[in-house]
Amino acid sequence: MPATTENHLHLSEIAPRIIQSEIRSMTVECDALGGVNMAQGVCDTPLPAVVEEAAIQAIRDGYNIYTRLDGVTVLRQAIAEKCEHYNGLILDPEKEILVASGATGAMSSACLALFDPGDQVILFEPFYGYHHSTLTAMRAVPVAVPLAPATWEIDFDRLRAAITPRTRGVVINSPGNPCGKVFNRAELEGIAALAIEHDLFVLTDEIYEYFIYEGQSHISPATIPGMAERTITISGFSKTFSMTGWRVGYLAASSKWMPAIGYFHDLQYVCTPSPFQYAAAAGLRALPDSFYHGLATEYQEKRDQVCDALGAAGMTPAVPAGAYYVLADASRVEGELASVKARNLLRATGVGAVAGSAFYEGGRGENVLRFCFAKQAAELDRACTALRAFGV
Repeated sequence: MPATTENHLHLSEIAPRIIQSEIRSMTVECDALGGVNMAQGVCDTPLPAVVEEAAIQAIRDGYNIYTRLDGVTVLRQAIAEKCEHYNGLILDPEKEILVASGATGAMSSACLALFDPGDQVILFEPFYGYHHSTLTAMRAVPVAVPLAPATWEIDFDRLRAAITPRTRGVVINSPGNPCGKVFNRAELEGIAALAIEHDLFVLTDEIYEYFIYEGQSHISPATIPGMAERTITISGFSKTFSMTGWRVGYLAASSKWMPAIGYFHDLQYVCTPSPFQYAAAAGLRALPDSFYHGLATEYQEKRDQVCDALGAAGMTPAVPAGAYYVLADASRVEGELASVKARNLLRATGVGAVAGSAFYEGGRGENVLRFCFAKQAAELDRACTALRAFGV
């Protein structure tokens, strides 16, 4: 009797649960209507001239071939200098830094290297959906620990209760997407104490480290005593230099873990685009501290403009302390589900937002929408005018 393929031609166990990102879906729908896309963190503001010119020059100079799997020397050295100057991290650019295909590539490579199927990894909710989905794709088990609504405070009793013998790590995103939470030193020290007690990895996504408001301070968890060996620090240039499409990020970790992480990054991506690595290095070397301070000032003004408009629209915002997103109460927008509310708001105002349910588990977030304010002034003005009109 001939063998059948009915039971062999099927999707993997995880595939049915991995669907098109709600962020990407709203981007497509917003573009189709010619609306203002505040759904995706595309950061469509101009990139620094020195970065743009360095990329063009690198292409002309012939830097268009594979690089070392951990990135070009000049960029790794520049990252080490930046991490010492800004983050207080002392890193060996030859052994402890990997240039990655965006922070997303760094995250996925680290998860492949460090976690086995069935391992539990804690996330703080609301979480960045790609963190959650990356863990799921690696067949790890994301465990969401909710933060207090609006204030985003950590319930340490709840955090401790979430740790089991299968727990292998904790993910921190500070400043955070989608809520803009900035973890303070006391919180990070509390997480560190639990990580040391239970021998856990800490993966910290710091991609928004310069987007920080009202005198807040960015603290890298790897600087806390006892945390250097167990912390995987992830960041990049997509947001800071407005080059989200170039896919240049980096990862810093103990030399104990780096060979395995580098192996998986090489396997998935081979290397980060060569000319863009030289461009990122030029930006790090040429741009003064005032450039980064200016980002915080500029984006705080944009934050305040958007939050005022959302308030006028009857959609009370949870004012973020960092990053460039804001979560707003969408109770007055028609629809039972947040995904429906987002589409109804888009049709009514021409403003694209993301369903809050993309950042929560268990049916939470259905009365919340996320707005990205990394927009050029004219587009932001257009969106805020439309939102204010919606509130009339």
